[in-house]
Amino acid sequence: MPPVRQNLVNLESVTAHVPGDASRVLLDSVSLGVERGERIGVVGLNGGGKTTLLDILAGRRQPQSGRISRVGGLKLSHLAQGDPLPAGAKIRDVVLAEYDAEHEWASDPRVRDVLTGLGVTDLDRTVDGLSGGEKRRVGLAATLIGEPDLVVLDEPTNHLDLEGIGWLAQHLLGRRCGVVVVTHDRWFLDAVCTRTWEVAGGRVESYLGGYADWVYARAERSRQADAAEARRRNLARKELAWLRRGPPARTAKPRYRIEAAEALIADVPPPRNTVELLGFATNRLGRTVLELEDATVRIGERTLLDDVTWRLGPGDRIGIVGINGSGKTTLLRSLTGERPLDSGRRIQGTTVQLAQLTQELIDLPRDMRVLEATEDVAKFVRLGKLELTASSVLERLGFPASRQWTPVGQLSGGERRRLQLTRLLMAEPNVLLLDEPTNDLDVDTLSNLEDLLDGWPGTLIVVSHDRYLVERVCDTVVALFGDGAITHLPGGIDEYLRRRAEAGDPVATIAMAGSGSGSAKAAPTMSAAEQRAARKEMSRLERRMTALTAKQSDLHAKLAEASTDPGRLMELGAELKAVTAESEAVELEWMAAAELAES
Repeated sequence: MPPVRQNLVNLESVTAHVPGDASRVLLDSVSLGVERGERIGVVGLNGGGKTTLLDILAGRRQPQSGRISRVGGLKLSHLAQGDPLPAGAKIRDVVLAEYDAEHEWASDPRVRDVLTGLGVTDLDRTVDGLSGGEKRRVGLAATLIGEPDLVVLDEPTNHLDLEGIGWLAQHLLGRRCGVVVVTHDRWFLDAVCTRTWEVAGGRVESYLGGYADWVYARAERSRQADAAEARRRNLARKELAWLRRGPPARTAKPRYRIEAAEALIADVPPPRNTVELLGFATNRLGRTVLELEDATVRIGERTLLDDVTWRLGPGDRIGIVGINGSGKTTLLRSLTGERPLDSGRRIQGTTVQLAQLTQELIDLPRDMRVLEATEDVAKFVRLGKLELTASSVLERLGFPASRQWTPVGQLSGGERRRLQLTRLLMAEPNVLLLDEPTNDLDVDTLSNLEDLLDGWPGTLIVVSHDRYLVERVCDTVVALFGDGAITHLPGGIDEYLRRRAEAGDPVATIAMAGSGSGSAKAAPTMSAAEQRAARKEMSRLERRMTALTAKQSDLHAKLAEASTDPGRLMELGAELKAVTAESEAVELEWMAAAELAES
């Protein structure tokens, strides 16, 4: 007999709006629940209500209407974005507050794992002198230590490097608690989540699986609904195009769903034409772009570059990776000339028009409106063969027409960063350096940014911990391992993690375990006979799904014919509802059989 499923938290007809503005509804009569052991990723546009949903689940905010119920004795742990640490407190007082004596936590391997994985080792240090990233790690450690039934995390991957993100994914997979997480890191969503909630237009749509499954399911729902929301449909088509070009079989998908997705992306432009973009870049840049010759760069007593020669050519698209503090930002500053070399030469081509997106927010014209501040740079921009207006670029980067006349001074931090990036692109530089461009961007805006960068004709240097971004827009990956060199990685990020693990980094070793697509959720190996039986069951279910799809189409046609007969309409509607429910149940069975067949 299957185990009884239990919801830890239930929301019933919950409505919430922006505090002080009842006209801006964030959640509109939302009903949902979190099961024990379920791992849910929450996606949606910035300002769409994701954080509000998490605050209501965690009990930190009361909705305007509706009911929230929690299982008795629920132990919940919540990491919010803006929670301050108590001034003057030691790290041990924040992270290990529930332990009375040191031997209690020191003998607990899970506590030691959390502290090591997040790099929280100096427990006697006060929180006052910590950087923003260090404070975030301390808060995350305090959230994960203990035995909560439900962990609620808002952007936990911010300020984590590749090893830290991989460690966090493996750590959450190894726990039995429920997890609800808001993050823009799509690899993390795919590696960890068993369900995805999309918050949009006051509603919360629920999808089985992680990020890739969400993209496919959303496209299928758009196809069935005739794509009423054109902007979100176009995003799904572009993202699907890249997913289909990338590593095959990221997750198991029913054949009919893949066919529907392929129909949606039939007219999407082909993969990036590297030769064509190189031609554009060479015409704009010539042969010399940026070069470091015999360059040495020191940070205090540490040598970042030791007599290094590195040449960047026209059209190069390079991702730079390394642990936090390895010197990636300093390397970018050396490339731009902002940080002088300690020895050696920096050479810049005469035609280079260089632009840099830093991690810090620059001053923007606060007295202008968003569209005015963008058109102040340029009214049109050419990206390869594509010419876009300032308004269309703003819309792609998360500023719909209704927000383009907002005064710059009223923008949030994330919106200001998007405007900073938009103005940068409108200037049409031919060399673009981006330092953690994914910070404060939601998943949809990230995908649109990647779409723009994918066809950008110039030299591109990206520092990022977002694996999806690096794998999509960069052709080459290099790493800083702390040995004074810039190391080329033909195997990309997987090779980076492998080298870090081989060098004895325990966090990288854990992260490497989940580095492959879907490998973190791989099922145990089955016998050949069991796999044959699963494949046979898949075939049977596929035939049933085909029959049900045909029946649905027939019922839709009959509904159209019976438009003037209310009694017949009710009868056909009930039949269609039953067929749709059966189709969804068969689909779930297919996915389970597919997982068994591929294990």
